Amino acid sequence: MTGSGASDDDDAALRKMRFLFNLRSRGVTDARVLTEMERVDRALFVRGLFLERAYEDTPLPISCGQTISQPSVVGIMTQALNVGPRDTVLEVGTGSGYQATILSGLARRVYTVDRHRRLVQEAETLFRHLALTNITALTGDGSYGLPEQAPFDRILVTAAAEDPPGPLLAQLKKGGIMVLPVGQSDAVQSLIKVTRTETGYDYDELRPVRFVPLVGGVAAD
Repeated sequence: MTGSGASDDDDAALRKMRFLFNLRSRGVTDARVLTEMERVDRALFVRGLFLERAYEDTPLPISCGQTISQPSVVGIMTQALNVGPRDTVLEVGTGSGYQATILSGLARRVYTVDRHRRLVQEAETLFRHLALTNITALTGDGSYGLPEQAPFDRILVTAAAEDPPGPLLAQLKKGGIMVLPVGQSDAVQSLIKVTRTETGYDYDELRPVRFVPLVGGVAAD
C-alpha cells in the first residue's frame, strides 16, 4: 500500500516537471539557468493564499504592493544576462529575493537593492535560511546603483523605467550586460538588453513585458 508521503513526492515531482516544461516552452533554454530554477523552490518566496500557485507561470503579489515575477520572465531575463561564474551582479529591485537567489547560483557575488526596507529584511531572512553567503542586500534608491561597488559585470533591473538610468549605464563594465524593462506606461513595456562596448552601448529589444514602475527614493515602510 502506498503511503501519503510517496503520493506527496509524486505530486512534487509532477509540479517540478510541469514548471520546467513551461519554462522551456516559453524560451528558457539555457541549461545553467534551468538547473538553478529547478534547484530554487519558488514556494519559499510566496506567502499566504498565493502559496498554492507558486509553480504557476504567473506573477504573484508580495509585501509592500510589489510582485514576484512570473518564472518564465525570470528565466528569460537571467538567460539574457548571460552571467558567468566570476561575475559580480547588481540587481535593482530585490522584491521577494527569488531573482537574487537564482543569480547567486550563477555569479561570484550578487548585490541587490530595494527601496522597501521590509522586503530587504524578509529577503535577507530567506538568504540566511538558504545559507547564501554571496548575496548582499541593501535598502536604497536602486536607480542610482551602488557606485561604491561599481563597476559591475552584469546589472538586472526588475522595475520599468522610461529609459535606462544613466547612473546604471555608467556603472556597467565595458563588455558588461544590463537587462531591464523600459516603457512610458505600465501597459507598454519592452525588455531590453544593453551591452557596453568600447565606444558606447548596443541595445537589443527582447520581448514585451509588464513590470511595476521604477520609483526613486526610499519607501517609508
